[in-house]
Formats: sequence, C-alpha cells, structure tokens
Amino acid sequence: MLNLKTLNPLINQIAEEKGLPEEKILEALEAALAAAYKKEYGKKSQTIKAKINLENGEVSFWQIKNVVDKASVLMENEEEREEEKNEDSKKKESRETENPEETPKIKFNSERHILLEEAEKINPKIALGEEMMFPLEIKEDFSRIAAQTAKQVILQKLKELEKETIISEFKEKEGKVVSGIIQRIERKNIFVDLGKTYGVLYANEGIPGEHYKVGERKRFYVLRLEDKGKEPTILLSRSHPKFVSKIFEMEVPEIAEGLIEIKSIAREPGSRTKISVLSKEENIDAIGACVGQKGIRVNTIIDELNGEKIDIIPFSEEPTKYVSYALGPAKIKEAEIVSERREVRVFIPPDQISLAIGKNGQNVRLAAKLTGWRIDVRSVLAPSETLALEETIDERTTETTKNDLKEKKEIKEENSGELKKTKKTEETEKQKESQSQTENKKNEKENEEKNN
Repeated sequence: MLNLKTLNPLINQIAEEKGLPEEKILEALEAALAAAYKKEYGKKSQTIKAKINLENGEVSFWQIKNVVDKASVLMENEEEREEEKNEDSKKKESRETENPEETPKIKFNSERHILLEEAEKINPKIALGEEMMFPLEIKEDFSRIAAQTAKQVILQKLKELEKETIISEFKEKEGKVVSGIIQRIERKNIFVDLGKTYGVLYANEGIPGEHYKVGERKRFYVLRLEDKGKEPTILLSRSHPKFVSKIFEMEVPEIAEGLIEIKSIAREPGSRTKISVLSKEENIDAIGACVGQKGIRVNTIIDELNGEKIDIIPFSEEPTKYVSYALGPAKIKEAEIVSERREVRVFIPPDQISLAIGKNGQNVRLAAKLTGWRIDVRSVLAPSETLALEETIDERTTETTKNDLKEKKEIKEENSGELKKTKKTEETEKQKESQSQTENKKNEKENEEKNN
C-alpha cells in the first residue's frame, strides 16, 4: 500500500539535503509512480502521467494521447500501400528527378494518438498537436518489480537534477573565487570538496612550493567546468593571475565597489606579483587602501598566496612614469620613450641596477609584462651601454614558457587518465557493494525457506 500522507516533509528533507527545488523533486516522484503504474497495469506503448495531491496523499493517473489528423498519420490499412509506394519510388529514383521530400508520416497508434474528429467530440476547443488526458483507474498496490522500477526512475531523476544544478551554479562561478576543503591528495593532484560537488586542482595549477593538508580549507579560482563524464568536474587554480585580482576584490572593499580599479597584473606564482591600481576618487589613496591599516589587507593576501611577494604600484597614462613605478623598489634617475620600438629606455644609478633588474631578471620582466612596454635598462655612468633588455629576457622567458606548457600538457593528460581511473574504481566498488547486498538477501531468503 502506498502511504503518501507524510510525503510533504520527505520532499522538504530531500530538497534541503540535495539543495534541489521541491517542485523538481515532486516531478521526479510523479515520474517514478507513472513508471511503476505502466510496468504493473499499463501497456508498453502507453504514455502515462501521475499527479500527487500533497494535502491528502492521493495519486491520480492519466493516459496521454496526441491529437492527430488522418493526413499526417498512416492508418493500419494504409501501411501496406505506403510500403509498396516506397519500393516504387526507389526504382524511379535513377530515372526521374525527385520532387521535394514530403514530411514522413508516423504510424497511428490508438494508445498514443487520437484523431482530431474523435477529440472534437470530447472537447470542441481542442487543436491539432495538443495533448488529451484520459483518467485511469487509481491503483495503490504495486509489485516488487514495479516498486524497483519506480526506485530506479527516481534515483536517475535525482542524479540528473543534481547534475543540472551543479552545472548551472558553477557555470556562473567561472572566473570567480570559491572556498573548499581539501578532501584527498593523489599524485600531487588535489581533490577539493566544494559542497555539492568536488573540484580538481592539478599539480601545475598550484602555487610552487605550497604544501596542502587533507581537511584544510583554502580558496581557489574556478578556471572552467568540464561536463564530459557522468559527473561534472570543476577545474581549479591557485596560480592564475586573476586569482590575485579576485582576492584583492574580496579583501579591499574599495575595489569591489568600483572606487579603485585594477589596471594590470603580472605574476610569477610562488615568487612575486606586480599589480597596478588607479583611484577613481580624488580623496581615496589607491595604494593605501590596498595595503590597509598597518598592512593588514595586503598581509592577509600574502598569507593566502603562501608568502608570495606583492608590489602595488600606481597606474599612470605616461609610459615613462608607469615604467618607473613598475621597476620599483629601484629608483629611476631618468626615462625616455623610443617610439618606433615601443620601448622605454631607463637610466639607473649604479647602486640601484641590481634592484631594477632583479634576480634572474625577474623585476624587469614583470615590469615589462605589467606595462606592456619593452624596457631597456642602462646605467647613468654608461648611457650608451645596455645592461638588460626586455627583448633578450623575453626570449629566455619564451623558452621556459614553452617548456612549462609542454610539461603542463603532459601533466594534464596524465591527470585526466588518473581521474578516469579513480571514477572507474569508484563505480566498480559500488557494483561490488550492490552485488554483495543482493547475495546477502538471497542467502537470508534461503535460510528463511529452510527454517520454514
């Protein structure tokens, strides 16, 4: 016997646990009951719908029929004629040019279709192509097979609803920062619990030198959503330059409100980031707002980035000023533009040259990425001699970038294979569990029969 009087609290509970709309869960349950009714009492060709009254727990069943006319369907006596026509037309294809193809007719099925003439007798306002509902006898007793069918339908529907919810939710979160708990670590790949689903932080998307612990809560940048397998996969990153800009938006209210704008960002993950900011209000200090009182805001961001150094510089429309700021903390004596090369030539005191170039050319390289200008570093003592040119550093950077991309591609291919393997192992484990459960049930039944 079906007891649906306590159905409303159950739907509310499932909606809260799964994070799904109550209406969708009710639709899934109605589809499951319709499938059970069809399995037990209906015919294979029938289309059956169920409707649950949550107030009294009653279930009503209807058979659905589409309204058609004789011109669009093949009646039983017309099927043979149509087959003969098709054979004749195939023979004539080679001889005559064919006329434009007519829309193919469908076979008339009395369980699925109703002719317009008959439908108008029941409802004069009915139109061609509409559906008609015919009430069926209410049944409450279902066999074990029908109940099993209903269970499979509702589980499948709930899985589909969960998948749709995750896709719609995380599609909107692409390019944003989310918080999650590290669930497990497999070959340097981090699997993160994001609530309704899990995300994957591949080894090449992490901050170099950062160590992760299971159970630790971290923030991640959502790269994209991949909907290839049974479950959608959220690809995460902590090395993306936009991760830093989004963290600044979260920690600095003036940026979130649009009073301060992040103009550009250049990053070498785990080492250093340069970010240029511009205040849209005269009374707001852009750098001071980003640093915060006693450096509390920028220190919070540095801690989030595992101690990565951050240089906050003011944006300027004048290239010479902008490049001079970008080469900080080095002090620039003089700068000039070489317009035909889109290059800024800077002259630096001898004691500031190492600061301007940085370790392995990092400072001048990040400054060039940030400003979009080639930078020619020269000493004030030897203005005709180039000490560091962004072009030569760029060549070295390009080579390392190519190697990094090649390595990332290899890691990604390896990771995708591992991800598929883990999913397969999970599926096999589930199958083994279900098999063991069925075997246990069989053994219990056999023991009961023996005892009886």
